[in-house]
Amino acid sequence: MKELYDAIRTIPDFPKKGVLFRDITPLIKNKDLFAKSIELFAKNVPEGISKIVAIESRGFIFGGALACKLKKGFVPIRKFGKLPCKTIKHTYALEYGEDTIEIPADAFENNETVILIDDVLATGGTASAACSLIEQAGAKVKKILFLVELKDLNGREKIKGYDIFSILTL
Repeated sequence: MKELYDAIRTIPDFPKKGVLFRDITPLIKNKDLFAKSIELFAKNVPEGISKIVAIESRGFIFGGALACKLKKGFVPIRKFGKLPCKTIKHTYALEYGEDTIEIPADAFENNETVILIDDVLATGGTASAACSLIEQAGAKVKKILFLVELKDLNGREKIKGYDIFSILTL
């Protein structure tokens, strides 16, 4: 695990002063570390899920690879206006305003059980919004997977009640 921790690069004052950005690029460019992260995710996927759902954009990296490995369908959650089909939208509050994400309206059959995956759990706002969106679209979130959890930001508080797994905690 130490090699995974060591591969996360911290960039101070990005995208704005006072923020410590956690860059996953060194990890994903290393084929062995990337493969190890996908293996760890796969070991934490419960039985009975039908699809992998990932949040734009870095979540797609892990979600697509995990869906391929597990031979499951992949559903993208995108920023508003990026999907050409009929969508379901969810707007949520950010520290500095609000954002809207969307999912294809036909992403799920009723009561499908899915996994949600993203690269980083920070404040939990986007993950909470994604869970709400998945449920509005007719599926149930069985588990949420993150590569990195930023423990000091208390993101778990916004997604209480969900089974959460993080490979790394910083």
